[in-house]
Amino acid sequence: MRLDKKHIEQHNESLTAKHKKKLASFLEDNEGANSYIQKIKDFQIAIPSWALGTGGTRFGRFNGGGEPSSLEEKMEDIGLLNQLNQSSGAISLHIPWDIPEDIEKIMGLAKSLNLKFDAMNSNTFQDQADQQYSYKFGSLQHVDKNVRDQAIAHNIEVIRHGKALGSKSLTVWLADGSSFPGQLNFREAFENTLASLKEIYAALPADWKMFVEYKSNEPNFYSTTVADWGQSLLYATKLGPKAYTLVDLGHHLPNANIEQIVSLLLMEGKLGGFHFNDSKYGDDDLTTGAIKPYQLFLIFSELVDGMDHAKMDHAAGLAWMIDASHNIKDPLEDLLQSVEAIMMAYAQALLVDRTALKAAQQSNDVGLAQEILQQAYRTDVRPLIAEARLQNGGALDPIKLFRTAKVRETLIKERGLESKATGL
Repeated sequence: MRLDKKHIEQHNESLTAKHKKKLASFLEDNEGANSYIQKIKDFQIAIPSWALGTGGTRFGRFNGGGEPSSLEEKMEDIGLLNQLNQSSGAISLHIPWDIPEDIEKIMGLAKSLNLKFDAMNSNTFQDQADQQYSYKFGSLQHVDKNVRDQAIAHNIEVIRHGKALGSKSLTVWLADGSSFPGQLNFREAFENTLASLKEIYAALPADWKMFVEYKSNEPNFYSTTVADWGQSLLYATKLGPKAYTLVDLGHHLPNANIEQIVSLLLMEGKLGGFHFNDSKYGDDDLTTGAIKPYQLFLIFSELVDGMDHAKMDHAAGLAWMIDASHNIKDPLEDLLQSVEAIMMAYAQALLVDRTALKAAQQSNDVGLAQEILQQAYRTDVRPLIAEARLQNGGALDPIKLFRTAKVRETLIKERGLESKATGL
């Protein structure tokens, strides 16, 4: 489904007067903020191909209807999201769930939808019907070299698909670990994983990056072979300059100071990108900003500070992606909400008075430092984000238009109530 351009224009016309009034008031109160509009227009967040369908838990899955059952339909859904918010112009593929069978056709569709292909994602946490060896006891860490070789070959195949699509990066997330003490030798598991990653790293094209993702626990609960940012950084450092740590906001132990982790990884030049979501208990994969919006802002505050210090481009310097599972919400609405929350946190971080904050820090004025940060966080930046969308040709109120245009109802008519997204 694609929205008629006139539909978006009519929607915007009905809201323009109120928007312009709010924007003028915002710019009057926030001098210089007008210069941030272009940064917001440039900032793009990739949508993963597995996020377009209704997720589930081990207790069950409740189909929402109208789900995309092919890669082409997933791309069309992301194209629709991008029509609405103009901040979702990239898709991140998961292999083997979304293997492009006809590259020429897929590339043509991507061009028509104004989409680019972001990081490629491998899967060695599930057994596939045609594979010879099981990943029940690990993949790149496995004690059996045959299993490790199979997992290595899969990752190299994912790189091959990515090259054909114009992608420039590979994300490696491993479920490898152990569920019981004594199940594996920690040192050997690390060494096996590193040796396997080195073979995959050697297959990377010269202009590619490898992102080593970490997770504190699950599906293994006693140990995880890439459990935290320190272990990921250790792998990335040993692999070489094309390897980086990838941060998923839900992959930490409770109360981890993610903003400090981000700052240090940026300092070391080893932060590769983000998977955005939110959580209350663990890797809940909830809508970004739904539970801890202030934490999201603090993370972006460190990102803006660190990237500016390193003279990095905000839009292109790191890989930005949502990684969420929508168990009871409409996936497209959920993604629109997540992108909006990310853009808000980014815009608020841009508003932080860095000069004043630095002075407060140097004089140990704790109260003033807090006020400076919270002043930016408490600022309603929605008029600024809406203006950036408007200038890019998007909708002033994406969710309102999504609902008034009856997008989900139309998708159900086109695809049926029982359609199911691949991989879920």
